[in-house]
Amino acid sequence: MDALITLLPGDGIGPEVTAAAHRALKQVAEVYGHTFRFEVKLVGGAAIDETGSPLPPDTMASCMDSAAVFLGAVGGPKWSGPHAMVRPEKGLLELRAELGVYANLRPVKVMDELVDASPLKAGIIRGVDLVVVRELTGGIYFGKKTRDETVASDLCVYHTHEVERIVRVAARLASGRRNKVCSVDKANVLETSRLWRDVADRTLEREFPEIETETLLVDAAAMHLLSRPRDFDVIVTENMFGDILTDEASMLAGSMGMLPSASLGDSTRGLYEPIHGSAPDIAGLDVANPCAAIASAAMLLRHSLSLVEEADAVDAAIAAAIAAGARTADIARDGETPISTTEMTDRILAGLG
Repeated sequence: MDALITLLPGDGIGPEVTAAAHRALKQVAEVYGHTFRFEVKLVGGAAIDETGSPLPPDTMASCMDSAAVFLGAVGGPKWSGPHAMVRPEKGLLELRAELGVYANLRPVKVMDELVDASPLKAGIIRGVDLVVVRELTGGIYFGKKTRDETVASDLCVYHTHEVERIVRVAARLASGRRNKVCSVDKANVLETSRLWRDVADRTLEREFPEIETETLLVDAAAMHLLSRPRDFDVIVTENMFGDILTDEASMLAGSMGMLPSASLGDSTRGLYEPIHGSAPDIAGLDVANPCAAIASAAMLLRHSLSLVEEADAVDAAIAAAIAAGARTADIARDGETPISTTEMTDRILAGLG
């Protein structure tokens, strides 16, 4: 395997966790005899500071030429003032749109060893294994925006084909898991959600009759995600709801630092990133949890490069390090001594050979 991978470290802890993922990918290449070539490019606030744009043309060109793209994190208070003319997040939205990655897969699996890291009771979260499939290139994040001194608006738009394709992704994923799909909307209030429900129900009934389906309003889904998370297999929902629900779901696993994601489209090229933000308060301290970033690298191997054995090995190495007691500060219990980002990465990579 010879593949070009674009690395976008971004802002805050992004460079630190990207470095961990980079190390993991390089070690996989060495152990399994692959050739991975890497280009490191600017994105987000770092790109604004250097070029004035959150997504410079050479960054986009590299991403389009790559087999896969890995992103650390973007954003931070330096660029988030209410009157900022250019924001880091704009670059991320543009990147997703240009790559055509409309399906964001966010797996949430609770490790037995980390049950106590969650604020929820062990009896509720033990055995949780679900995936949120978030529609990524439509909805309110991409709709027309207006603002003057007294009023602002964000337009939420969805088309039938956007709902159909994301529901198909969720159903196909569920067919290889426990055959259950829960569609989440706000159909009692929003017209876009009423379209979503009609199209989702029709698509699932006609094309996937073998799938067990459930429909929940987003507020009910938020409640059930904490009260009966083991009941969920695959959750499919629109852009903003998916963003919020997966941050909530991170508390099942104990920390955002444990959850990876893959953003996929119709080609094999995907965008991979940990779901956490840039965490500027801990940037540069070597304390961030690299597990989500390294697990995102495993998803890159699996989905864009079709290297299933290698992806399984990375996931197993993360699990082995956790089982052996390796803990960064975000998942350490009282009395446990946390280790650094670098040391956690070292311990994970030790399991890769």
